[in-house]
Amino acid sequence: MKRIFILLVVMLMTVGLFAEESVLIDFTKLVANFTPEPVNGRDQLPQNKETVMNFSDRVGVRYDAQNEGGMLKTSLAHENWTVTLNSSARNVVRSGLSFVKKTESTQYGELMGVRINFPTEQWNSHAFIKPPFEIPAFEYGEVSDNGQITEPAAGRMNDPSRFENGYGVVKNVGGIKRLAVNVYGLQFPHSLSIILIDNAGNERTMFMGYLNFTGWKELYWDNPAWIENVVNRDLRLYPLYPVSTPFVKFGGFLIQRDADKAGGDFITYFRDVKVIYDKAIEDTERDINDEGMWHIIQTREEAKMKWEMSRFGEKQILRYLELQKQAQEFNFTESPKK
Repeated sequence: MKRIFILLVVMLMTVGLFAEESVLIDFTKLVANFTPEPVNGRDQLPQNKETVMNFSDRVGVRYDAQNEGGMLKTSLAHENWTVTLNSSARNVVRSGLSFVKKTESTQYGELMGVRINFPTEQWNSHAFIKPPFEIPAFEYGEVSDNGQITEPAAGRMNDPSRFENGYGVVKNVGGIKRLAVNVYGLQFPHSLSIILIDNAGNERTMFMGYLNFTGWKELYWDNPAWIENVVNRDLRLYPLYPVSTPFVKFGGFLIQRDADKAGGDFITYFRDVKVIYDKAIEDTERDINDEGMWHIIQTREEAKMKWEMSRFGEKQILRYLELQKQAQEFNFTESPKK
């Protein structure tokens, strides 16, 4: 009996050593692998099938949902990401020279490259690198080869959503132990931070380090509040049902340039972001299927998904309208010279 008690104590003290590790976002998965059909004779940008989103139901009554509306799609494909400089550093020229571009790596394949045009004047400046839309945590359904999204089957809310498994969302996250980013350095003295969004909608920015190195390197952020020894943790019991699974999702990168550092063009590349964490809820087998009986979590998750979709689309609609107004040269006929 004494031997069993000692064994249980040792197991409790070592629980914190076995944290989960997941890829939060893998930029090698965001390859543009299909192109939507042209709209009004205008070619559409290539998109990533696995992360495609349709915002045609956000365009209002001006558009026919079966024609143009059905083609209003965007995704996490590399070149859809945005680079936004702070207001004092931003102008038309610098905004035009700051963008994300797909890049071919001999080691990892296609991944994300970033160019930022910082001011050369001596003042602090920074830039956000963000996805084209806030990555949804509760987006379900199947996507066909031509980018058509079908409704999920009943009872699918317990399955992984479309943006898990390396597309920007990790669920069942309790305390975060470590973040890691695989980034390519070109000896720039600028700093890199990662933005995370939790299930309460809170944004947190974690400083990862400086990019003053050459080649690929994994930068780390270790959570100073993470306690390894469970004896020293604040242990509490929480109800197993109905509880929505806590999650984190990728909110973007932050690049900061100090006033005394060289400005001008900045280049870097990203492969992936990983998170090491404690599970919020332990996976256990229970005698009764609580969710199958009460459907509380499914109803709650569906409401959250509708709320996330209500926030999605405004920027994409404005981009689409701007594309419709953009100058077209393919029908241009030069005036005859006199």
